[in-house]
Amino acid sequence: MLKNLPQSIKIIVAMTLGIILGTQIHMFPGIDSIADGFVMLLQMTALPYIALSLMVGIGSLSPDKARATVKTSLLILLILTLVSLLLVLLTTIAFPNWHNASFYSASTIKTEVEFDLIALFIPSNPFNAFANAVIPSVVVFSIFVGIGLMKVKAKHHTLSVLANLQTALANISAIVMRFAPIGVFCIGYRAAATIDVSQIEGLIVYVLGAIILVLLLALVVFPVIVATVTPFKYRHILVVCREAMITAFATGSFFAVIPLIVEKTKETLASLPASNKDTEKVPGIIVPITFSLPVGGKLLGLLFVLFSAWFSGAYIGSQEYFKLFFLGIPQLFSSTTVAMPALLELFNVSSSMFELFLVAENIIVGRLGALLSVSFTISFVLLIAASITKSLTIKPAYVKRNSVILPILSVALFYILHLSLSHLGLQYKGYDKFIERSLLFEQVKHKNLTSPAQHLASNYSSLDVLTRIKQRGFIRVGYFIDDLPYAFHNNKGELVGFDIEIIHMLASDLNVEIEFVRILHAQAEPMLGSGYLDMTSGVPVIPDNMQRFTLTIPYSEQTVGFLVKNNRRAEFTHWQEIISRSDLTIGVPETFFYKDEIQRHFVNGRAWEISTPRLFFREEYQHIDAMLFGAAAASGWSLLYPNYTVVVPTPKQPPINMAFPINENDQAFELFMRNWLEMKKQSGKLEQLFNYWIQGQTPNSVSNR
Repeated sequence: MLKNLPQSIKIIVAMTLGIILGTQIHMFPGIDSIADGFVMLLQMTALPYIALSLMVGIGSLSPDKARATVKTSLLILLILTLVSLLLVLLTTIAFPNWHNASFYSASTIKTEVEFDLIALFIPSNPFNAFANAVIPSVVVFSIFVGIGLMKVKAKHHTLSVLANLQTALANISAIVMRFAPIGVFCIGYRAAATIDVSQIEGLIVYVLGAIILVLLLALVVFPVIVATVTPFKYRHILVVCREAMITAFATGSFFAVIPLIVEKTKETLASLPASNKDTEKVPGIIVPITFSLPVGGKLLGLLFVLFSAWFSGAYIGSQEYFKLFFLGIPQLFSSTTVAMPALLELFNVSSSMFELFLVAENIIVGRLGALLSVSFTISFVLLIAASITKSLTIKPAYVKRNSVILPILSVALFYILHLSLSHLGLQYKGYDKFIERSLLFEQVKHKNLTSPAQHLASNYSSLDVLTRIKQRGFIRVGYFIDDLPYAFHNNKGELVGFDIEIIHMLASDLNVEIEFVRILHAQAEPMLGSGYLDMTSGVPVIPDNMQRFTLTIPYSEQTVGFLVKNNRRAEFTHWQEIISRSDLTIGVPETFFYKDEIQRHFVNGRAWEISTPRLFFREEYQHIDAMLFGAAAASGWSLLYPNYTVVVPTPKQPPINMAFPINENDQAFELFMRNWLEMKKQSGKLEQLFNYWIQGQTPNSVSNR
């Protein structure tokens, strides 16, 4: 019975089962590898197929016919694409005013990609472009090869070989698709096991927006445009599209219905008064070429970029739309699955959003994209054929009516969706996920002092640190106020954080208890010098701190970035522009305030030293435009204040190490901490703690210390 089920039904069932099981059972070993392997198999034939499709499609044209139609075709293509892009931007109206933010991740510190447009589009070494999947270069190379083939007299044999290779790649894709149920099961399983509920809720915004966008373009806008300027009637256009759209939606494949599109449009073009054999060849040439172009359903990839930036707090302002289109669209010459990681990186969006993309793509959006591509392609072919036969006739009554109705209808639909989603609401859970964290490993016995003792003199000040720790039976550690995510109190009032967890590990290995003391940064130096404190939580390794403290070897690092309001993100993407502006006021927490470096670089702007990052968010400090801070620490604050985001400007600066201040002139304790931290690094414990406290990951199982 299962064998008789259509492949599309098998895929839907497999995805559904994967999601259900993923929410109930922890992820099994090997699921990750199978999911990644299936995606890689899908991507394997994409680039060579694109190249062959363009070579064959363009090469089969004669130079005279190509010149006669290329200008009109490009103009029609541009108009349809601009209409599509306008609707994609209008879809953002539907995004509700929800706040969101994410934990620090490796993608947080990725600076915006610096593109060399000449190298991107001109393939000086085509083999390098193929090897590194530089899609725009591959496309340009393929177009030139196709143009070169136009003038070859005995080109039929060459085109036949290339066409056979193209068919072979299509056959390979068909073989890979036989394993689609297994692949999408693993993708759904992994996504459900690793994606929290708030992300699934947020995905509803993208899916509903995509549904309205696709139905609006495929069933209304494109057919109306064709009916307005050609002899074809609106209902007739829908009839031509209907079978191919349904099949494309059912299979999730635009490629699978290319023969059907060609035959249906040939039949339709035969009804044109001036139709001839050359006109009937148009679908066979244009449809395969359109399959390779970044149009139709592929533009939904840009919508996902806009959605993921909104959802993760990486604000994309209107001034960045040009970059989205000019640099993003060339990436879509490939499939959206291949292009999406680069598109997300283009706007510094967390790479974790790619998992959401795969879920949405396999559930419904991929099918919507195939449906939209069918409508776009048929409309494109009909408009080109009408132009060739000189049948383009603008109908003034249609133009007046539709130029008013379509914009109003589009805005109204997206605004209604916006109101509906705003009413539905999404509870922001970033703060809860952060503040509800408890220690990952078993904690040792400890007590917390909210302030240090009045008398800093210690009976043990003459003893070395290790000796007095043993005599006291506890290690006394100072932790700094407002030191997210290194030391803070969770919702239960427990003192937790990355540094706090490391101190628990240290005390456990020393077989002693802990006395935590909350201190200000200014108190650390005298308290360590007096022997009252044995060590404190970590500080950046910068010259100012190195002069004040004796530091352990680094245990972690932070990349320097800016914490800014979401809508001002674009102002802080390049160091040179930031430094050259005289109207900016930059706040720098005192532990990161490297006085000489600040004065050297912020000559035009003003840099304020602030005692705690919390001041940056208060009303009386709103004159400060951005806070210069470590990206990991800044991400912690963005979880508490989701209307702020972290930006790492280009060029990315070397990371700053984090180290623990300890008693000065105690070589024995310094040597002990050096060896102890190296041991914990090699064991992977520090990496586990970093992933848990800084990146927000929760391991399925944690080995005992």
